[in-house]
Amino acid sequence: MRQERSYGRVLAVSVLVGYLEVALTVVVALLYVRTQPPPDTPPDWDEAGAALFSLAGLTGVIGFLLSLLFVLPAVALSDLLGRRLGERAAWCCVPLLVAALLAPPVWAFASYNDAPARPVLLFWAGATASLSAGALAARPRGGGLARRVALWGGALVAGTALFGTLGLATGVLPPYEPPVLGPAALAGTWSDHTGNTLTFTADGRVTASGVAVHSPGDTSGRTPPGCSGTGTWSYEPGRDPWSQRVRLEVPGCGWPAWGVGGTGREPRIHQSVGGPRSGELYQLRKATSGSPR
Repeated sequence: MRQERSYGRVLAVSVLVGYLEVALTVVVALLYVRTQPPPDTPPDWDEAGAALFSLAGLTGVIGFLLSLLFVLPAVALSDLLGRRLGERAAWCCVPLLVAALLAPPVWAFASYNDAPARPVLLFWAGATASLSAGALAARPRGGGLARRVALWGGALVAGTALFGTLGLATGVLPPYEPPVLGPAALAGTWSDHTGNTLTFTADGRVTASGVAVHSPGDTSGRTPPGCSGTGTWSYEPGRDPWSQRVRLEVPGCGWPAWGVGGTGREPRIHQSVGGPRSGELYQLRKATSGSPR
């Protein structure tokens, strides 16, 4: 005899799947960050961790409401279809039912805000996949379902973190490293976010126009003095991409050696703000088509 379904358990398992999806998203995002150039201002990981902790309750409330409005009806309708079409058809219909339930509010919101079709379709597909995972995980009737979902979901999150870390360590998942520029790639104009520039010429000359000179202990809130003048530059390849340096000799401008960052398509040179361990960077980007970016 078929065991009666507990819809309270359906809600609990669906919310649990939502938490696991958030955890998996955080792990994937952290791994992705390791493959990208560092930002000008490093993230405050303590503040980010506190924000995630404070949002845990809100995530539960949102997960409960979404499960109540979309997952629970999808599971109930799949039970009805299962009595008429068979269990296999009922399982296959769960994502279709979730998509159908999501369609009216998504398209009503999109129409009201005149949103472009492509982002709406992508959001609809992503929401359908996320909620369908909760519905499919909550549909079995056996005992100990929440415990099994927690174990398998936790193993998936932990496994993704472990194999992602191993991938970064072994190079299978390539971690970020600066592009190798060389003297030829440095020739041209480089500009900061306010339009101040360094212009390198192929014969080793450089012209500075208002480029900031940071002192030890500077912070992002302080406006450093700008420096202008002409002088010379040289490129030091270093032992690896991380140790590349660009040295400038401009009278009156006391810059330390510039580091190299960015990507091959969007190279940058930078100075550390507040000391080399601060993680905060003052960056100049290579101009394109002779104009500062």
